[in-house]
Amino acid sequence: MTTTTAAKAELLRSLHVPGSPLIVTNVWDAVTARIVAGAPGVKALATASHAVSFAHGVADGEGLSVDQALEAARVVTSAVDIPVSVDFEKGYSSDIAGLEANIARLIGAGAAGLNIEDSVGPAKAPTFPLEVATERVAAVRRAADASGVPLVINARVDTLAGGGEWDDAIARANSYLGAGADVVFVLGLGTEELVKRALAEIDGKVSVISNPSSVPLQRLADLGVSRVSFGPGVLGLTLAHLQAAATQLTALGDYPEELGFQY
Repeated sequence: MTTTTAAKAELLRSLHVPGSPLIVTNVWDAVTARIVAGAPGVKALATASHAVSFAHGVADGEGLSVDQALEAARVVTSAVDIPVSVDFEKGYSSDIAGLEANIARLIGAGAAGLNIEDSVGPAKAPTFPLEVATERVAAVRRAADASGVPLVINARVDTLAGGGEWDDAIARANSYLGAGADVVFVLGLGTEELVKRALAEIDGKVSVISNPSSVPLQRLADLGVSRVSFGPGVLGLTLAHLQAAATQLTALGDYPEELGFQY
């Protein structure tokens, strides 16, 4: 059965539950999408721009053209019948009209949700002025409304990761939620205390990125986080296993059991 993009977006939104967070093991192509979608309990996917970019041999930070980014999104969404949230970086346009046009194209490529960043360039700083960044989130919502698809907006707040101030990060998070974001993706919440504080001061759902040094997943759930992703870490995990297997095989070692994995 093929599910409409609108229905996928509704499902994706419903999966963002404080205390029972959506866990997205990020993917970057058709085969990783199918493999992760086939894992028990997985109900939605999310791409990672870093992984997509590196798989194409270019740097993260809109190293892809918008056409390449849209085709990469289409490859993933076409591979599965569960919702896919696409890491769309800054939307591949510095002006509002271009951003709205690109969002319409992204929805046409099958995206049920997206990440949209508030930093201006590849680095986490500087960020767009608050008013500009808020209007960009509002533009994404307008484009989604015009398409008839309730796109799930995961609005990324880069302030803390870029060395900015806490109060600015919180103001941005709440402003983006007011402009139509469904959840705010706050980078830089590396400790339990910071996660608790963000949840207390943000008037909506909060998404975080995790790695081996982060707050444990169960604790993030207990605190009330709504979504957890792993970004480029999943590509790193995959490559680490691949390199370890290559090392073992080259040394005439045992065949890794995973060499027989059926896909």
